[in-house]
Amino acid sequence: MTKTLGIGVLGCGNISAAYMRLAPLFRGIEMRACADLNADAAKARAEEFGLRAETVDGLLGADDIDIIVNLTVPAAHFDVSMQILDAGKHVYSEKPFVLSLEEGQKLAAKAAEKDLRVGSAPDTFMGGAHQLARHLVDSGRVGKVSSGTCFVQSPGMEMWHPNPDFFFKPGGGPILDLGPYYISNLVQLLGPVKRVTAMSMSAQAERTITSQPRHGEKITVETPTTIHAILQFQSGAQVTYCASWDVWQHCHAPMELYGADGTLHVPDPNFFGGEVRMTSKAAFTSAGVAWDHPFGRANDGTNANYRAAGLADMALAITDGRAHRCSLEFSLHVVDVMTAILNAATAGQVLDITTTCDRPEALSPEVAQALLA
Repeated sequence: MTKTLGIGVLGCGNISAAYMRLAPLFRGIEMRACADLNADAAKARAEEFGLRAETVDGLLGADDIDIIVNLTVPAAHFDVSMQILDAGKHVYSEKPFVLSLEEGQKLAAKAAEKDLRVGSAPDTFMGGAHQLARHLVDSGRVGKVSSGTCFVQSPGMEMWHPNPDFFFKPGGGPILDLGPYYISNLVQLLGPVKRVTAMSMSAQAERTITSQPRHGEKITVETPTTIHAILQFQSGAQVTYCASWDVWQHCHAPMELYGADGTLHVPDPNFFGGEVRMTSKAAFTSAGVAWDHPFGRANDGTNANYRAAGLADMALAITDGRAHRCSLEFSLHVVDVMTAILNAATAGQVLDITTTCDRPEALSPEVAQALLA
């Protein structure tokens, strides 16, 4: 009988609904309570999903809560995660789980002292499409990967998010906000990064909100909104990574990996599903494997959406005494890479990455199925 760990959510903003809605898909976890500095926000989410509304202190002290999901704004992630660990509870944070290597190292020391787990989104790399790409890389179907490209470009976040200010402040921007999806997937496919270089800029000093309810309000831009980077991996592979909120339209693929024996086209790692295509030399070919991965099946309209997979994997890993895939070590390496990209752009230098990590264990269709309720 699988032990069920009680889950509390701290921060009841836009993203909290996805966790609360999708967590029941998984074994080993049960959403029980939520809290927010805005008591009305916590009450509304609690009523919507049949949870218990708590104060922040009440959630931290609740006996039936084993893991707290930190969904506060990025600038608060470190302080809130430290509070959660001090309260004696495991923490699973929305991305990026910290904004600096030093913060991550302090959390690691605290977690070790308390014998607690830290995990962090994104978990989209556990999706069916990206695990198929992992299988094709690991089985040598495209040969040794020597290079690749990644593009994530759009006009910005102020057009759809109800409160987009934090996207344009330190801790936001397309590297720290969207980079976790892309760099996490690259690291799980290719292994850790060795060094980076980059250039950055902002096309606008001020952005105008066009979403509701704050249509017409202005936001001062305090972080780069266009970044072009090159990542060199310990494997030797070199990947060009472009992230921007200053682009109206483009025709670049989200991710391509170039191997000695072919090319791998990987769908957007912001999502769990999508079409993986590969070539043998120059000609497109079938992947040649039966791959009905449960985290690739459409369950949210036409999309595969399994947010909370990483949380469930961590909960079951705690019970089973094994490593979890969205680990602190893995997430900290991704943060190290992202902050190094920003620092390299500011300094105009090539910077070595000081951390490393193991690739998360691959998630086969059979193991993924076992995570589901």
